[in-house]
Amino acid sequence: MTADGSRVMPPALTERQAARRRRILQASARLAARGGFDAVQMREVAEEAEVALGTLYRYFPSKIHLLVATMQDQLDGLHATLRKRPPPGESPAERVAETLMRAFHALQREPQLADAMVRAMIFADRSVSSEVDSVSRRTTAIILDAMGVAEPSAEQLAAVRVIEHTWHAALITWLSGRASIAQVRVDVETACRLIS
Repeated sequence: MTADGSRVMPPALTERQAARRRRILQASARLAARGGFDAVQMREVAEEAEVALGTLYRYFPSKIHLLVATMQDQLDGLHATLRKRPPPGESPAERVAETLMRAFHALQREPQLADAMVRAMIFADRSVSSEVDSVSRRTTAIILDAMGVAEPSAEQLAAVRVIEHTWHAALITWLSGRASIAQVRVDVETACRLIS
């Protein structure tokens, strides 16, 4: 942050740095998919990604930073897929519900990875706010794309925030075994009616 409170943008990564960061995120996702939150240890991630431990810490100062960035990376992949294959549905509400259920089913295929990323989001403190904001912005962009809205009104953005909160809460209740997939769908579809 600068003295006036504006955020300093980090310098763009070189091609080599971007490839290294990508390897780190892939290693994090593989370890989490195999063993969940506890399996993502910084030393093991460095070994799996074939980078020095000090290098890993330069990219991600903590495991929480790393797993939140992994979540953003997973959402980036989902967003790219959704742009290639947009969700079906006649109304914006139907398309958003279908989009979020696709995201949910993707996470369902890797429940340990989903649990690790969600835990990181829950444990994230202010030091991870930039990464958490990036996840939120990506989720918002995915929902707005499904709605077919390029310039949302304040009311639409408020509805999107409620939908995001509902989706995250539904994910947590499913991961903890307190909600079925059918219940997740009902909750998501109910929240999505806010944009009808």
